[in-house]
Amino acid sequence: MKKGFFALLISVAALVLVVAGCGNKQNGKESGKKEKVAVTSGASKTSYTKLDKLKDNYDIIIVGAGGAGMSAALEAKEKGMNPVIFEKMPIAGGNTMKASSGMNASETKFQKEEGIKDSNDAFYKETLAGGHGTNNKAMLRYFVDHSASAIDWLDSMDITLNNITITGGMNEKRTHRPKDGSAVGKYLVDGLLKNVQEKEIPVFVNADVKEITEKDGKVTGVKVLFDGKQEKTVKSNAVVVTTGGYGANMKLIAKERPELKDYVTTNQEGSTGDGIKMIEKLGGTTVDMDQIQVHPTVQQEKSYLIGEAVRGEGAILVNQKGARFGNEMDTRDNVTASINKLPKRTAYLIFDSGVKDRVKAIAQYEEMGFVEKSDTIEGLAAKINVPAKELEKTMQTWNEAVKNKKDQAFDRTTAMDNDLSKKPYYAIKIGPGIHYTMGGVKINTNTEVLNKAGKPITGLFAAGEVVGGLHGQNRIGGNSVAEIIIFGRQAGNKSADFVKGN
Repeated sequence: MKKGFFALLISVAALVLVVAGCGNKQNGKESGKKEKVAVTSGASKTSYTKLDKLKDNYDIIIVGAGGAGMSAALEAKEKGMNPVIFEKMPIAGGNTMKASSGMNASETKFQKEEGIKDSNDAFYKETLAGGHGTNNKAMLRYFVDHSASAIDWLDSMDITLNNITITGGMNEKRTHRPKDGSAVGKYLVDGLLKNVQEKEIPVFVNADVKEITEKDGKVTGVKVLFDGKQEKTVKSNAVVVTTGGYGANMKLIAKERPELKDYVTTNQEGSTGDGIKMIEKLGGTTVDMDQIQVHPTVQQEKSYLIGEAVRGEGAILVNQKGARFGNEMDTRDNVTASINKLPKRTAYLIFDSGVKDRVKAIAQYEEMGFVEKSDTIEGLAAKINVPAKELEKTMQTWNEAVKNKKDQAFDRTTAMDNDLSKKPYYAIKIGPGIHYTMGGVKINTNTEVLNKAGKPITGLFAAGEVVGGLHGQNRIGGNSVAEIIIFGRQAGNKSADFVKGN
């Protein structure tokens, strides 16, 4: 969606972009389509801080009002700091607003309540395997060991994620969602923003940070362009960069991965890599910039992510012949590779009313016109133009596999708790789309930004998708939401410690 449309949303407190995302770009160009989404967001109704309340100096400046930025602000405030958040878009939320499936965490109280036996070591090993062994191991260890406490922290603020499912590449149910099974993004953003407001932390929107200032090797603040016309220099003792990735910067995508230049992107238009550029100017360095994740299930016409929870709750994928063609719960890169081998890079998610009941986001997909529906498999086959006999055979074979807990065709072992036998039946046409950028700036586990010599840049911290290294060559679904909370909290704590010690 275009910036002017976001401004309109704010002015009328109307309907906004939510959940897994109305894509703003297709094939590297703005789609020009403006979808009306029949779900309201607390972010759209928020009364953000007015410019006349801006101070010349803050303890900590946080650049970006997504999940990582708001988590950092809350922790810094808890430690007695006076933080401020600058957000270049007209509303808070960033790509966090688009998060769908949930937040991964191990050894949580909610897992224990459900009798799910999990361990931090298992979470570590499966994430490392998902990243093909290239993950930053120190960051990954910190990540898994602090995942349960992050769930507890959110719960303490009435952001409760106690509905648990599974995503691809995982062997245990550790993807935490809101109680009703709805998409995690809007719920998380609204909850964090509510707490930020209650703590009276100022949030300035349409506040585009253009430069991080420094003197004698130490960060001193930022230069901000307000409302596209008024630039101010704001001082601080520390800066936390939480600006997200570069999944909407098609020029940078094409530079790093030319073969992806014609793919749609699920990213909101503010995800252009601004934080990475500013940090590089200060001597910061990057890692894994060519590691760009393509999500396998994206509705192509509107670049809208179809969340992994749909497969996690039992859906299968079929090709144009109505047959399965791989393990739907494999890692994202492998599922994407299997779809890319099909004609026109498209496939169909097939599921029943049971899956629809367990994944509330599907109601949103229906409202947007993505879902085909029929009381019979034959009728569904006709709607998506695949051979009815083959689709019926596929469904029968799959239901037998679920019953016997044995997928002889592709060795799928997870998300087989329920068969697909409850009519009506549903289908969504999908294809791959750019979803996440694993690359970004280098930090240590204290979230301090590192220079080319591996030394911290004094007073500069970063967290979230702007950072590289944690996910290696492939991100596991549900780990990005965990990352923004876990490392966002750490950035708030460590920047506060830094300010107190100086």
